[in-house]
Amino acid sequence: MDYQRPELITYIRENFKLDWHGTHGANHWARVLHHSKVIGEHRGADLLVVELFGFLHDSCRENEYQDPGHGKRAAELARELNQTYFDLKPTQMQNLCYAIEHHSGGEVSVDATIQTCWDGDRLDLGRVGIVPSAKYLSPQATQLIDLAVVMSMKKTTL
Repeated sequence: MDYQRPELITYIRENFKLDWHGTHGANHWARVLHHSKVIGEHRGADLLVVELFGFLHDSCRENEYQDPGHGKRAAELARELNQTYFDLKPTQMQNLCYAIEHHSGGEVSVDATIQTCWDGDRLDLGRVGIVPSAKYLSPQATQLIDLAVVMSMKKTTL
């Protein structure tokens, strides 16, 4: 994957409003990215979109609790950053923004890339004491629930 990863992470960190090591911070993103990449390789997902989702999906949160607009703000940020830190094709951009904007809504998707993004995020629900429900996950993600919950509850940094 060829994009400006260090520069993107620096940009996000400089603009992140929450605790970098908090519930929705970098450690969460690392676990989301890990889970998504493992699942995405098996599902044939677009791994660039999956990786960008991991970094961007919670980047515009304004608090650690209820923040219903954070997905929409993060999708808008992704559109702004395209062509600067990464160069997505229109379909990739559409999938990334849809995945980001709707990642907290409880939807499931038949699109392998979008569902993989959501799987990675949902598998990290253990960090807030929630065991992910298989009905919101792909079959590949369902197989990882037990391991993911242990990682999340220990707040394992990857």
